[in-house]
Amino acid sequence: MATELETGLGQRLRELRTRNGWRIADVSQMTGLATSTISKVENGHMSLTYDKLQQLARGLSLDLSELFTDAKRTEVPMLGAARRSIGRAGDGVFLQAGSYEYRFLNADLVPKQMVPIIGVATARTLEEFGPLIKHEGEEFLLVLEGAIEVHTEFYAPVVLKAGDHMYIDSRMGHAYVAASDDTCRVVVVCTGAADELQRAVATKPETRDEDRRVPSRPKARKTDAQGDGKGDGKSGGKGESRPNKALRPRK
Repeated sequence: MATELETGLGQRLRELRTRNGWRIADVSQMTGLATSTISKVENGHMSLTYDKLQQLARGLSLDLSELFTDAKRTEVPMLGAARRSIGRAGDGVFLQAGSYEYRFLNADLVPKQMVPIIGVATARTLEEFGPLIKHEGEEFLLVLEGAIEVHTEFYAPVVLKAGDHMYIDSRMGHAYVAASDDTCRVVVVCTGAADELQRAVATKPETRDEDRRVPSRPKARKTDAQGDGKGDGKSGGKGESRPNKALRPRK
């Protein structure tokens, strides 16, 4: 049975598609999520983990909070401008997905450079958790209750107890697993790759695909140096690269 949040996310996604004239296939192409996944989300049959929510938001050029609320996007304030969002105990957008229960805080404020979350780890083993997750940005973890065993891609597991904290690169595979019988509650603050999100607002997904194909100059310079002898102009002279023994002209 779909939760209220799963249904809300599905309705919100369908509303965004209708408003912009997108087909499910268009959303799939923009976000990299399978069409079957998008269909299940829209029908309230599937939840998305944080990395997939971030992937969906980034692909649609949205702030993560805009997937849950109809909060209006405002211009990013200049230095010295003032924004604030006050939350009370129990406030936030609740989502149960994978091995976590999330409560996204201050979801009314968009866009923002950090994503504050109160979460509860439900998986008791790494096998139960499944594959490590990874996403753009960095994150800060503070254990509020119980104990958390943190698994990361390049380090040995470590157990954090109430009051302990950790800062990691979110691009490194990671998992938070409950390490006590009590409720294992944490505060997680993720950065949202704000520069990438801001660029996405003004850039169509097709353009971003082209941007990823651009950087190929180093190979071109190497080929020129080994081919017809035309350099990149950095070696002086008449724009020719410095001759090596194989290319040294005959006397």
